Amino acid sequence: MTLHVHNTLTRRKEEFVPLEPGRVRMYNCGPTVYSRVHIGNLRAFLFADLLRRWLEHEGYEVRQVMNITDVGHLTDDADDGEDKLQRQARKEGLDPMEIARRQTELFFGDLERLRCKPAAVYPRATDHVPQMLEMIGALVERGNAYQVGQDVYFEVSTFPEYGKLSGNRVEDLDAGARIEVRDEKRSPADFALWKSDPHHLMKWESRYGPDGFPGWHIECSAMAREHLGERIDIHTGGEDNVFPHHECEIAQTEALTGRPFANYWMHTKFLQVDGGKMSKSLGNVYTVDDVVERGFEPRALRYTLLRGHYRQPLNFTWEILADSARALEKLDDLVVRLRRVAAGEEGAPEAAAGGDALAALRAEFTAAMNDDLNTPEAIAAVHKLRGLVVNDELGSEAAARALAFLEEVEGALGVLQLEEEALAPELEALIEERTAARAAKDWARADELRDRLLEAGIELEDKGGQTHWRRV
Repeated sequence: MTLHVHNTLTRRKEEFVPLEPGRVRMYNCGPTVYSRVHIGNLRAFLFADLLRRWLEHEGYEVRQVMNITDVGHLTDDADDGEDKLQRQARKEGLDPMEIARRQTELFFGDLERLRCKPAAVYPRATDHVPQMLEMIGALVERGNAYQVGQDVYFEVSTFPEYGKLSGNRVEDLDAGARIEVRDEKRSPADFALWKSDPHHLMKWESRYGPDGFPGWHIECSAMAREHLGERIDIHTGGEDNVFPHHECEIAQTEALTGRPFANYWMHTKFLQVDGGKMSKSLGNVYTVDDVVERGFEPRALRYTLLRGHYRQPLNFTWEILADSARALEKLDDLVVRLRRVAAGEEGAPEAAAGGDALAALRAEFTAAMNDDLNTPEAIAAVHKLRGLVVNDELGSEAAARALAFLEEVEGALGVLQLEEEALAPELEALIEERTAARAAKDWARADELRDRLLEAGIELEDKGGQTHWRRV
């Protein structure tokens, strides 16, 4: 089965066919770096990483671009309100670029802890103002945009397909909701490409005046065009980006080029916490640091955010995270057991090697991932493999193939612990002392040492005349 993805633009699942054979150009909406990203934000970023990993698994060369919004994202997502970064700078009494640098580094640290593969480029909006102004000037010349004072607006009526992504019709848009009524606009649906404000801390001189800064939507269009070209294969983001952000990106880019901007648009659903929305007033806006402080590995959070299908709402609780940690312990144990079987220390006779069952699970995993990245079914297939090992249904040759399969799984999901872990010398010494005590039939001493190791987080298993350990 070839890869099929759900395209927000066409509202159906489609076979993925890249613009250029073997290569994929992908743009992912990144963070607005005014505050620490929370686990809800991270769901969209982890999906982008999952998609990139699976495309590479399927043999594509992927150029992934994820932007850093460090100016121009207003508080109401329309044309009024205060810039989010400037508002935070005012609260902290700091330069906005200092906040942007700090939050960007924290963001990169979070991505690293969550095992995300680095994008090819992380373009910053403030580094691409010339490209934005070039696009805006061209849109004005083509008649798709107009200047009012020092502001420039995109005229939505010049792009008849406006609304094709979100399903919104211009005539149905509530002017008092997402679209702010402004007297200088020709239509309430028109959106800002360039804004002027002499009090804005980050501003650039342009043909429109000395105190301007870009609108949020033009930033992504300009950065995608600069680093990926006029047409791209895939554009992703959270469901909140569909309108107005991605709808406006399509309008301004396609009005300029006369060609489709992105062939596939993919969006993640919101993450709920304790069955509801995240809220600072409820104290449930969690970060990676909060997860670590609770004693969980970041990969447990990655597993939690990937265990649900990206197009379905997902709920987060600390109990669910603990369940994910236990699931990862079982998968870690699976890796250890497979090594023993592959080494011939345990497992089924080669005549009953379980190769057919392994091949079926491998096919099940691949089919699930190719079916719009169906991670729940893919992960279920991996856990079924543990059943084959626990029930001694695999021989050494099949176990070696299973380990190779798990390397593919890790490459796709990024949650497994495949490297053999070494114990501290003092713990190794306790295990050796216990082995000697058992050989001498000093069962009391052997039990005492087992308990000491368990207190240190090491559980022992005696099987087939050998002692194996695992962390608990």
